[in-house]
Amino acid sequence: MTDAGRGCRTVRAVIGVWRWRRNPLRRATDRCEAWTALVSLLLMAVAAPALGWACGTLTDTALQRTVREQRARLHATTAVVVRLAPGASRLVTDPETAGERGPRASVVARWRAPDGTARSGTVTTWSHSVRSGSRVEIWTGPDGRAAQRPMDAPTARTHAVLAGVGVALLAAGLVEGGRRLAVRSMTRRRYARIDRAWAEAGPDWGRTGTGS
Repeated sequence: MTDAGRGCRTVRAVIGVWRWRRNPLRRATDRCEAWTALVSLLLMAVAAPALGWACGTLTDTALQRTVREQRARLHATTAVVVRLAPGASRLVTDPETAGERGPRASVVARWRAPDGTARSGTVTTWSHSVRSGSRVEIWTGPDGRAAQRPMDAPTARTHAVLAGVGVALLAAGLVEGGRRLAVRSMTRRRYARIDRAWAEAGPDWGRTGTGS
């Protein structure tokens, strides 16, 4: 069941039990159940989104700092394709970036390090042209060795938003689970009291006025 469905059930529980407030058959556990449902509703409507927002904000701050550090440490440069890497005759898909840059390929290329030293090796490129002599953009570390492409700011923001939404949904689910456990415990205690009362009255059931 979705969190929206759980929230609707909690609202119905609040409304249904609240209607018992003037009923002479109302029990103490009915008030407890109403308050439990009301507190759960407030937590899911206010606390869970606030927790998700806080988590998303902290995650975004950390990821954006990582993006800045990577951009400061890594360098973008142009490499010249020598040939496709062995065993990479066909393009493969990166699940995280397929929607942004399309398929990627591994190629053997040569380039210049920041200090001007000639370098060569196997790199991954998202360029549509990977023929020999093609120029592709790669990223290198301070020593000139090929490095993975750094995360960009929009991607970091997307991950932060997903983290915040996930935390909010998880918090709402935990609140609803706690409410159900509390109601189940109250119901179990209610039935236990009924069983004890029945056990005490059971031996005299039907004997009233018989003179026994």
